[in-house]
Amino acid sequence: MSIDIYWRVGTHGDQPSLRRRTQSRGGFVDVPVPGQLAPGLRDGVPDGYSYADHVADVVRASEAAGFVGGLLPSFPGTDDPWALAASLAQQSRTYRFMVAYQPGFLHPVQAARLTASLQAATGGRIVYNVISGGGGPAQLWWGDKVSHDDRYARTSEFLDVLKGVWAGDFSYEGRFYRVEGAGLPKDLAGQPFPEIYFSGSSPAAIEAAGRHADYYLSWLEPFDALAAKFAQVRTDAAALGRTPRFAVRLDVLARPTEEQAWDEIRRGFENLGPEALRAFEGGGDSVGAARSRGFTGDPSKGYRGLEVAPNVWGGFHLLRGGPVFGLVGSYHQVAQRLDELIGLGVDAFILAGVPHLEEAHRIGENVLPLLARDHDITIP
Repeated sequence: MSIDIYWRVGTHGDQPSLRRRTQSRGGFVDVPVPGQLAPGLRDGVPDGYSYADHVADVVRASEAAGFVGGLLPSFPGTDDPWALAASLAQQSRTYRFMVAYQPGFLHPVQAARLTASLQAATGGRIVYNVISGGGGPAQLWWGDKVSHDDRYARTSEFLDVLKGVWAGDFSYEGRFYRVEGAGLPKDLAGQPFPEIYFSGSSPAAIEAAGRHADYYLSWLEPFDALAAKFAQVRTDAAALGRTPRFAVRLDVLARPTEEQAWDEIRRGFENLGPEALRAFEGGGDSVGAARSRGFTGDPSKGYRGLEVAPNVWGGFHLLRGGPVFGLVGSYHQVAQRLDELIGLGVDAFILAGVPHLEEAHRIGENVLPLLARDHDITIP
């Protein structure tokens, strides 16, 4: 089976590099400042290049660089991934759009119709990244007070209903949803159902993933911990007669030499203040975030103190928003670590780099070809 490799497409602005945590493109900036890109200034006035234009450039660049598609993340401060997928589809030919969404904020019948419309319009290029929320203030921002384990129960019921509606003439009465005789309009029926990438590290999440995930998606962790998590998902899925595939979302910082890669990290780390070094102390009820915090080292020992295994660095959250772990090294080293993850059973990756546009070119041109020497990589 071929390996699917996606690129993360920023939906909320971007930094110029990991060296300094400032945004220079997007971020819903109304008034551009000198040095700002998307929107930028020309002769002192806005140049008309919007962040939407920049995101389209990232999509075109990552498609040309060999990525099969892009993850469109969803947070309170981002653009809406559904709307972005619809607007970006015409900017690409084969690119798949992995739409991140929380089932609790969308009725499954509406989700079925929305998805079927997009599948018809894009030729079946929609993929789901089903997330059930990180809890805490971010969850309340959405107006969602459902407890952690119940969110996964709701997600599981949501997907049962969505699949039933997709098949047609479906009735259901559950704890969270009730529908009678639901189905898609005749002209929208028969579209391919999207692959489901399912996130979550808690027992409730892993149980739900066993029922529904085509790909169980995890952030990068130390490889032994990741292998243990995959084993639990396999066990839960096997009890239901299912065989899941696995995907990992991770940042990559790859350069021609290992020294050059670590120098990028060093320069970013040295720009951090005491407040930044106390980052990622948590605030929600995300089990995945808590697991990551448990695996990190001590930043007071310097940036290499956060390297928990060769080329596996647990300090990316200090240099940009997002998960803790990623890979740092030469092109060959990063490709080797990805190869090792494939050996653990990983079938797909969602890679990310800052800035998204330039790093899509770099990783696509220098790392993916190395990985393709030994593996069948899905060609867009």
